[in-house]
Amino acid sequence: MDTIFALATPQGKSGVSIIRLSGPQAFEITKKLCPLPPKQSFAVRRLKDSHGRILDEALVLVFEQGRSFTGEPTVEFHIHGSVAIYSSVSERLVEVGARLADRGEFSRRALESGRLDLSQVEALGDLIESETESQQRQALDGFCGSVAKKVEGWRRDLIQAAALLEAVIDFADEEVPEDVTQDVRILLERVKFEIAGEIAGFAAAERVRTGFEVAIVGVPNAGKSTLLNAISGRDVALTSILEGTTRDVIEVKMDLHGLAVTLLDTAGIRDTQDPLEKMGIDRAVDRANKADLRIFIDYDSGIFGVERAVGDIFITGKGDLFPDETFPVSGKTGLGVDVLLSKLADVLGKRAQTAGLESHQRQKESLQRGFYDLEAALGLLEGGSNIYDLTAEEIRSALRSLESLLGHVDVEIVLDEIFSKFCLGK
Repeated sequence: MDTIFALATPQGKSGVSIIRLSGPQAFEITKKLCPLPPKQSFAVRRLKDSHGRILDEALVLVFEQGRSFTGEPTVEFHIHGSVAIYSSVSERLVEVGARLADRGEFSRRALESGRLDLSQVEALGDLIESETESQQRQALDGFCGSVAKKVEGWRRDLIQAAALLEAVIDFADEEVPEDVTQDVRILLERVKFEIAGEIAGFAAAERVRTGFEVAIVGVPNAGKSTLLNAISGRDVALTSILEGTTRDVIEVKMDLHGLAVTLLDTAGIRDTQDPLEKMGIDRAVDRANKADLRIFIDYDSGIFGVERAVGDIFITGKGDLFPDETFPVSGKTGLGVDVLLSKLADVLGKRAQTAGLESHQRQKESLQRGFYDLEAALGLLEGGSNIYDLTAEEIRSALRSLESLLGHVDVEIVLDEIFSKFCLGK
């Protein structure tokens, strides 16, 4: 296996930049730049080129095999954050036998060495991408092994169920053992129930990871764009007394009480003969129906084609002109905006509380396969001891499906896609 290196900090000028070197020749390569510090220790060293010229004075950290992120011998060079210094040090590393890492290659090596399982790798990617507190907490939960702990519990129950069945199969020609059907049923139904709960919480977990979408919906000139500008604190949408100003969907991302939320300003919905405006209205209806939640402005005025759903919020637009109406909100004066945001945060916060541990489509599909395998096993269990062998095989199939969550079975087809999204230093 090659010895690889990459910049583990953002590129550009900074106080300190960190170059990570990992692989079987990491220590030998380091010796060609500077004296190697003691194992599992650090020291300040002068890094030199092939002619003995000083490239930089750096803090050098050494990690032995099995005690680094990748599980391989690893060295970190904490150099001064100069583009020129990084360039010269990296050129020297290539010259003495290292190569620049591919995207996600450090994390892939951590997976292959058993330092991380696949769910932790995915959570690590989410942690790097996290922008809000809820995303950070969700990613850290996964990175610390919450999925692995859950799967291990399921694994114990399923192995016990399979062992009970196989004990009957092994002694079928001897004295007939007691009926184990009820014990096996209890184990399988318990696992199936917990998996069903995780599947039910997938949508909320995915939204915590990717962000909730909230569409502001109303007729033309209801004050949608003014409200969006007020919430975002800047002029992101054009406003006018003329109807039909907004033609496309305008998106604003925000951190709402720790939740990632994208607000959508949509075209005013009405009957129109203008083909361009009609295209904007069609887009507005489509995005509004796909959104996680809608803020309806002056709903009684008529919103064509947008379906109402539980949790949707209904307000009176231009509330400064109609302060006595139900839930008046004014983007112009700020009236009711804080109340609206608190209401929005409350609704979305309650949805986030139903989130399961899994937030990636691959994980959901593994759960669904395991769920269907258990349904099949429970159906076969009713056939009695004559087909216990078939029941046991379905249980083993469920085990394989669930262990694919952690990468304990062949998942090569998804690895390239996962690691391609990582930065070079990970």
